[in-house]
Amino acid sequence: MNLTLDSLHQTQGELTTAIDDEQWLARFDALAEQGYVLIENFLPHAEVAALYHYAAGLSEPEWNMAGIGREQQHTLNTRVRSDQIRWLHPQVPAEAIYLNTMDTLRVRLNRRLFMGLFDYECHLARYQPGAFYKKHLDAFKGRSNRVLTTVFYLNPEWQHEDGGELIIYGANDEVLETVLPQQNTLVVFLSDTFVHEVKTAHRERFSITGWFRHNASNAHRVDPPR
Repeated sequence: MNLTLDSLHQTQGELTTAIDDEQWLARFDALAEQGYVLIENFLPHAEVAALYHYAAGLSEPEWNMAGIGREQQHTLNTRVRSDQIRWLHPQVPAEAIYLNTMDTLRVRLNRRLFMGLFDYECHLARYQPGAFYKKHLDAFKGRSNRVLTTVFYLNPEWQHEDGGELIIYGANDEVLETVLPQQNTLVVFLSDTFVHEVKTAHRERFSITGWFRHNASNAHRVDPPR
């Protein structure tokens, strides 16, 4: 399912939209209907171009090998995934713009879909030629606070021969979507429902992967952790 989110602009440092909120969020109704949605032209061109140049300009020490699992179960396994990541922080101006945008989206999704999304975390991902991420789930039912996964693509002029496609699978392992990582495309899906993978990239590929989360804190443990 392809959707287009138009008329976004920034006013006084905050993301706004030139159309009514209800019309804007109607584009996300597929989340309630089928559990995932693809949205093209998510950000103004200048903003996504700035994010791409920022990611491409990061020095080597600013990237870390990505792992699998969280907290005590976090390990590196290059047979499963071989991308590199950099977590985004609101203290970094270039990163704060995207974080603010996604927090605005969080509030509006809660208002329309009553999802109880508490916060959002994300990281830049760099897939160098030959990098991949095998089939996996981002969350397991009842064992994670991740509710929605988001993937936002940064590379301009991406071609089919460049690889790096996101494959989203259904309950019977059928392919639901094959998403070419074209600049300014946002993919959103239920974290505990859709197995997915990233095919081998044949050129350097940048994206931002993130999660809208529930708050699972209690008296003995602060959650969500990173």
